[in-house]
Amino acid sequence: MTNRVTYAPQDFQKMCKQAERDHESKKLVVLMERVKRQIAERENPPGIAEVSSHQPVLRLPSRSAPFDR
Repeated sequence: MTNRVTYAPQDFQKMCKQAERDHESKKLVVLMERVKRQIAERENPPGIAEVSSHQPVLRLPSRSAPFDR
């Protein structure tokens, strides 16, 4: 039998809220990068200037994906 760490209910709620904030922050970063890329594409169409691909695209897992793989 394994020993499990049990958190107080308030600590668990705080951890859940922090995880949710972190997730929302990541989604916001992804959205901002997408908007920047779209603006750059409008200003410099791909046929005229080559689109810079030096920054990797951060993709978040879909909500339907299981968390524990």
